[in-house]
Amino acid sequence: MKAISIKQPWASLIVEGIKDIENRNWFTYHRGPLYIHTGKRFDEQGADFVSRLYPGLKRLVEMSINLKGGIIGHVNMIDCVTNHNSPWFHGKYGFVFGSPYKIKFHPLKGLLSIFDFEFVNTQKQIKAERQLTLF
Repeated sequence: MKAISIKQPWASLIVEGIKDIENRNWFTYHRGPLYIHTGKRFDEQGADFVSRLYPGLKRLVEMSINLKGGIIGHVNMIDCVTNHNSPWFHGKYGFVFGSPYKIKFHPLKGLLSIFDFEFVNTQKQIKAERQLTLF
């Protein structure tokens, strides 16, 4: 599976279907399913910008600070563009997303660029799942 790391609060805005494009300074040929990974860092300036411009999103922005360092959802990457009419487009390149879907937080170390990963159950998760199946 493929994923991309995005700082919060931007990652949460994407999986909630609010932000439809991710700004980057590099091009990609990737199209199709893409998981959204939250980086360990939080974009304070971005959070202030979104909260001021879109006061209705303030709570989502505040909650996103606790979701860092893992997979939080997936999208369909439709295109990589140099021009777009989305109010979120401000970059050299824009990764255009569709069909956002939020999933339960899955801790995972991220990497640069678009990276490969697998969902791997830890021993603790496997033990908990076995206990649940006993009931």
